[in-house]
Amino acid sequence: MTGRQHTGEINAQGQGWFSEMELFQQIYTGLSIVNLLLAAVLIFMERRNIASTWAWLMVLLFLPGIGFVIYLVFGQRLSRRKLYKLREGEFSRYQVVLEEQIRKMESGTIRFNDPAIVDHRDMIHMNLVSDAALYTQDNHIDIYTEGQAKFEALFADIAKAEDHVHLLYYIIRKDELGERLIRALTERAAAGVKVRLLYDAIGSSELTPRFFRPLVEAGGEVAAFFSSPIPYVNMWVNFRNHRKLVIIDGEVGYIGGFNIGNEYLGMDRKLGYWRDTHLRITGSAVHLLQARFYLDWNLSAQVQRRMEDEPRYFPPSQRTGNVGIQIVSSGPNSEKQQIKHGYLKMIYKAKERIYLQSPYLIPDDSLLTALKMAAMSGVDVRVMIPGRADHKLVYWASQSYLGELLKSGVRCFRYEKGFLHAKTMVVDGQIASVGTANLDIRSFKINFETNAFLFDSATAERLEQIFLEDLAECHEVTREEYESRPLKARLQESLTRLLSPIL
Repeated sequence: MTGRQHTGEINAQGQGWFSEMELFQQIYTGLSIVNLLLAAVLIFMERRNIASTWAWLMVLLFLPGIGFVIYLVFGQRLSRRKLYKLREGEFSRYQVVLEEQIRKMESGTIRFNDPAIVDHRDMIHMNLVSDAALYTQDNHIDIYTEGQAKFEALFADIAKAEDHVHLLYYIIRKDELGERLIRALTERAAAGVKVRLLYDAIGSSELTPRFFRPLVEAGGEVAAFFSSPIPYVNMWVNFRNHRKLVIIDGEVGYIGGFNIGNEYLGMDRKLGYWRDTHLRITGSAVHLLQARFYLDWNLSAQVQRRMEDEPRYFPPSQRTGNVGIQIVSSGPNSEKQQIKHGYLKMIYKAKERIYLQSPYLIPDDSLLTALKMAAMSGVDVRVMIPGRADHKLVYWASQSYLGELLKSGVRCFRYEKGFLHAKTMVVDGQIASVGTANLDIRSFKINFETNAFLFDSATAERLEQIFLEDLAECHEVTREEYESRPLKARLQESLTRLLSPIL
């Protein structure tokens, strides 16, 4: 090879290297421009809270390209989209009732079955205004804390269904319990009962059409919430329908923490005994559960399978009890965070005691401050969380908040018998909340959730008693014990707390 040839080869290699560098610079410049545009959207158009804005700006600044993808998945806001669109005339009768209830609340002319609830009229008014959560007082409630009893009652009610069965679950497993549910629904569908089953596409991602085939062939209908037409790619992955609702013939409703799977019967070797709280409701509140299912189903199902606002789904209710209930829902489609505001209102109204159970304790500043203020004001605040983890990152993040609570006088307990999954708050033995929302940022801002707010002293006292019975299976965490935890635990907690908004 001559010197001239060798020099030419080097020049060619150099030019190729410079071309690659120029291409890289162009790509980097393009990504930087995209990041700047996205940053402008964050600052000038979306008007997020300051902490969230700065967090996303840092992601975009230090992770060009990748940060944009992360934002597309985790940074979307649904509150500007009108997901739930009612057709003309739908639920118009409820608007008349809603306006009448608001007037009665404001004038003080509404009569309460339980005289103690008069003091909580302002909270009922707040739920009416913020979520159109009608207040009903003709309800009866059964409380279930174990899966076996809850599912036996559920399957018995399904077997008696005559007109329709509507189910919405975050998780449905392809195991013995899941297959039993499909068999029960298939039997009713074959008998002419209208069966609709809605599941979350992320929570139940393992499900396939084959699993539902017997039900569909029998005439049942199945839909997935926020499904994706592209396999393994779902841009809605951060938004999950965490609700667990069942409505049977418009007369019986279920709401609470149990999903469908063997672990909810205590059959998971790692988690063991499963402690949850679920309600069976009869009375007018079932119509509000039905309305919630109606909206979620019509958002998810194909146009030709939309539900209609028919009387069969909202039959006349017969008084079955005296429990006052509001069904409150929240989700990323709304900026109001209705369930969180309900929790906050309960905490600030407490005069004597607050008993709180949640599998995940990742409160935002407003809830953390409220609990601390209540304890410092002399209210007996007790918080119960699991002593074992189903998700380690969430468990570590939850532990990081115990220190602040303990310093303010909140008593903290770890449930040791098995896994605690109950989402329950009781205040002063008068009002309570049971539903699907955990005490975490995800539940309040990112997930679609529904809670039953209960205004009845007898029911609240029963839930208090259940909490006190659970204390026998708990270990109380002292401030001294917490402050002496090992360095490894401190590091785990500190790092995972940074991820709190998306855990």
